[in-house]
Amino acid sequence: MKNLFFILFLTLSGIISINAQSVIGKWYTINPDTNKKESIIKIYKQNNKVYGKIIEILKEEDKGTVCDKCSGTDKNKPIEGLVIIKGLSNDGDTWSGGKILDPKNGNYYKCYITLEEKDKLKIRGYMGFSLIGRTEYWYRYID
Repeated sequence: MKNLFFILFLTLSGIISINAQSVIGKWYTINPDTNKKESIIKIYKQNNKVYGKIIEILKEEDKGTVCDKCSGTDKNKPIEGLVIIKGLSNDGDTWSGGKILDPKNGNYYKCYITLEEKDKLKIRGYMGFSLIGRTEYWYRYID
């Protein structure tokens, strides 16, 4: 009986510990073609919404590039420093209702993010319905 309670305690502790983690923080983006780290994104909360900003581009040859395919106020802004996730609201374990910018093509997509594991973030960008889109996984950056 003690073993059963111990196993139950460990299971609940693990679930609570994952849920206690936050999407807020710094995350590595991974290039899906090369499987190499591309950039570091800082996800932060402002006015009860979540935003994400590229704080560092890791490939030396990509540093200093601008978002020439972007439109509006983001046009020709440096990609490093660009806010690419805008206005996500909390919906339980998911942040949704905002948009994400792909600086490679300048397009905005609807998106949602959710913590898959303690240090693994799922980002889903899509047009229209979430079935039509792309999923990426980012990994927590540890200073």
